[in-house]
Amino acid sequence: MSRAAVVFPGRTSVTAASLGSLPPRHPWVRRADELRADLDLPSLASLDAERFDPAIHRRAVHSWPLAFLAGLLDAERIAEDHEAVVVTGSSTGWYTALAATGVLPFDEAFRLVQRMAIAADGPLPDGDAPAELVYPMIDDAWRTDPELEQRVVAALDHDSDALFLALDMGAYAVLGGTSAAIQTRAAELIPVTLSGRSYPLRLPGADGWHTPLRAEAVRSAGAELQDLPWSVPSVTLVDGRGMRHTPWSADPAAVAHYTLDEFGLVGFDVATAVRVALREHAPDVLLLPGPAGSLGAACAHLVIAEGYRGVRSRADFETAQRSDAPLLLSMRRR
Repeated sequence: MSRAAVVFPGRTSVTAASLGSLPPRHPWVRRADELRADLDLPSLASLDAERFDPAIHRRAVHSWPLAFLAGLLDAERIAEDHEAVVVTGSSTGWYTALAATGVLPFDEAFRLVQRMAIAADGPLPDGDAPAELVYPMIDDAWRTDPELEQRVVAALDHDSDALFLALDMGAYAVLGGTSAAIQTRAAELIPVTLSGRSYPLRLPGADGWHTPLRAEAVRSAGAELQDLPWSVPSVTLVDGRGMRHTPWSADPAAVAHYTLDEFGLVGFDVATAVRVALREHAPDVLLLPGPAGSLGAACAHLVIAEGYRGVRSRADFETAQRSDAPLLLSMRRR
């Protein structure tokens, strides 16, 4: 049985290809829809069965719980072929990781992700709409490009109060901020084409999470979730700072504080979290549950940057993927 590092996807992973994946009769799906009905929200089963509409499916109030359920359903299957030795998540995939490792029971974990999603779905305090854009920091060979990295640093320096590094994925930077700041920097960042896609890329359904702009929303939602019953994880967790929470040393109060008070306000360092998982646990495979296709390139870059198991180039990585023991597996790749 292979040893796996599990990386749950986050808020931007729900796409047209990811729909049609929720079994409507599964107890978790039915229970989630009961909890959403109490909030007068449409059922996830019905949203999953509809044609993809970015205006609907990209809204935090829908996309976060859809990604949560898809990831958690896949987590049920992991134990059949893999031993999960470390778990992390990209952005709101952290909420899924908490449920998958038993830090929170299902109902409470779903209440957490849904309440935070509702908070993230509203406008910024001044009524402005949040915005986000993606910019690459690698070349076509999946190697770090220092010039592209410097462009991101320069953009952040220009708007230190209105533009923030929401996600550091190693291969890509996700910048979050006000609409005005994002529009200005999107016009100034030099266009780049990578793997046939043009950047900078504006993300639909932006919510401004992982930035100080959401301080009011985080405080409000966190105050309503103080009664959640936190436990130690069954498997080591790595959070968005690269900190490890092990079954033997985790402090549930510290995990709660990070999740409720800090998580939504600071950037989530996916690159560091995955590096810690690789260096500290030496897994045989990186396993991407749920609609995690967007994490594939980022994780591949991190494997190459680490020289993990002798993989030091895109060609090395592609050779490893064609072998009987690939380094990266996406459970719902289509």
